[in-house]
Amino acid sequence: MDKSLEKSLLVWLKVQKKACGLFLKLSLWLGMISAVAMVAQAYIIATILDGVIMGQQVIPLTANAQMVSSSVSIDTYTPHLIALIALMLLRALLAYGRERASFEAGKRLRGHIRAQVMDKLTKLGPAFIKGKPAGSWASIVLEQVEDLQDFYARYLPQISLAGFIPVLILAAVFPINWAAGLILLLTAPLIPMFMILVGMGAADANRKNFSALARLSGHFMDRLKGLSTLKLFHRGDAELKVIATASEEFRSRTMSVLRMAFLSSAVLEFFAAVSIAVLAVYFGFSYLGHLDFGYYGAHANISSSTDPQIVGIPFSLFTGLFILILAPEFYQPLRDMGTHYHAKAQAVGAAEALITLLEHPEPEFVGHVRINSIETLSADNLEVFSVDGTRLLGPLSFELKDNQRLALVGPSGAGKTSLLNALLGFLPYKGHLLINGHELSALDLAHWRQHLAWLGQEPQLFHGTVRDNVALADPALPDDRLWHLLAEANISDFVKAQPLGLDAPVGEQSSGLSVGQAQRIALARALGQKASLFVLDEPTASLDSQSEQAVSSALNRAMTGKMCIMVTHRLDQLDQMDTILVLDKGLIVQRGDFTTLSNTHGLFQTLLRENIESVADIELVPLSVSGSDTQLNSDAPLDSAAEPTKGEAQ
Repeated sequence: MDKSLEKSLLVWLKVQKKACGLFLKLSLWLGMISAVAMVAQAYIIATILDGVIMGQQVIPLTANAQMVSSSVSIDTYTPHLIALIALMLLRALLAYGRERASFEAGKRLRGHIRAQVMDKLTKLGPAFIKGKPAGSWASIVLEQVEDLQDFYARYLPQISLAGFIPVLILAAVFPINWAAGLILLLTAPLIPMFMILVGMGAADANRKNFSALARLSGHFMDRLKGLSTLKLFHRGDAELKVIATASEEFRSRTMSVLRMAFLSSAVLEFFAAVSIAVLAVYFGFSYLGHLDFGYYGAHANISSSTDPQIVGIPFSLFTGLFILILAPEFYQPLRDMGTHYHAKAQAVGAAEALITLLEHPEPEFVGHVRINSIETLSADNLEVFSVDGTRLLGPLSFELKDNQRLALVGPSGAGKTSLLNALLGFLPYKGHLLINGHELSALDLAHWRQHLAWLGQEPQLFHGTVRDNVALADPALPDDRLWHLLAEANISDFVKAQPLGLDAPVGEQSSGLSVGQAQRIALARALGQKASLFVLDEPTASLDSQSEQAVSSALNRAMTGKMCIMVTHRLDQLDQMDTILVLDKGLIVQRGDFTTLSNTHGLFQTLLRENIESVADIELVPLSVSGSDTQLNSDAPLDSAAEPTKGEAQ
């Protein structure tokens, strides 16, 4: 990864730590207090062991003299034992408090980042979200946000502790033995130096691993959704091979990350062990009398002396024990930082994908104008663009007044749905899109959407109950109002037949419901908006004839006296539309009412003929076309086939 990019990602990560609140600082302070308690604990342990083992022995200074020692009473060290137990309990409580504070800091950060991601996706809208598989978004929202936890809960506090604890131990060691302090000071940089060398490759490996995970998640979820279709076309074996290839790539990248992690751990353990061994060798030779440097005062010379004024030198293990007990603790924060360095590598890899999303340009709707109702809707030289700046539609102009209905028709890719997305505020535009004379970009977008009732071709119901889904916009809706909405959508009989009624469960992706049932529940939810404008994107697509009639009749009743914009491919049902715009390659090529367009040579007439032919093929009835008049001759069409469930339709 480019160094400048990595630095910018780290700056972004550190800026986000404000979301952790005081818990991040609390974790750090608890770690510092625990470090002070650890030094005090080492002091007490060294004091007790020195007193019990040596018993205040004195090294004789004459060859014939004997070593002198005094007896040791257990009462002498009772306060030390009590203090030691208290310090052990204190450190346990501090460790528990630090873990809790660290987890809470990471939890708050994850909630903050996840809220930012969801808000950004809401602003970018479905037009942007559909550009990636659902599995890729799940990877970003779930796995990659989760991988920020250890960076804030462990790595950031450990950086400060890795600087504080060694300095604290050096401050305790240098006053009693400068040689041991010098050994600690010189060997300390070896651990972070090799940690950085190994970690440089780990960050890049983690970033590649995240990319492979996102691709695998998206690929697998898309295939899972289309499992019925794959079986229908006998593509199961081929897709298994593709998934196996993607899984193998992810396994290989995961193993490379683990290889880096194990290498880093081995390097840290090796240098820590070597450094502690150097200290142990130094004190061993010092006590044997072969090394006489490092101590201060009389302890600087523990070998025999001929000076008659000196009776003996107090021999003590305290210095060696105290420093050797502290030595592992001196390197432990550096080793922990090396362990948590991989959390930093994970966070940097996740931050790259998160920043790419969070800094993605979005439609500029920052207005504050609010309207009470929709009286006119007009477009003048309107051009609609994708979020990356590609023109999708326009320039085009039209006008829609109160109580009027407008239909958008044309071949796939003509820009019909793009116009609806611009109207919903999900795509940027140029030119003029006026609501009651106000530019759409000047309106309060959330308030504007309250005037809209949207119904698409793929009903989106959420896991919960029928009540939860219908009352999504207003959870306080009373039961009688909910039943009224369900009756308007021609679905109340089905809900009443359920044992739990309004509390009947709805599964993920509307599982357990047919497409028609899910669409009518979604229609009931849309009717609860009390909207002035109905925005319909092929609401009867993928429905059987019975469900199509039920949805169409419910919409016709609901749209009485309301404004409507509808995208549809069922051109034979447009006789109730006031105006029809025929789009091709982003431009209006025809406009008029149904009668005019069906009798005028052009794209609409061609689409109408193809549409009626396809309906005739589906219903298996004779078709006759005469001149420009195209009609379906059928006395009694066959009963429609059983409607598939939502999962089968997908």
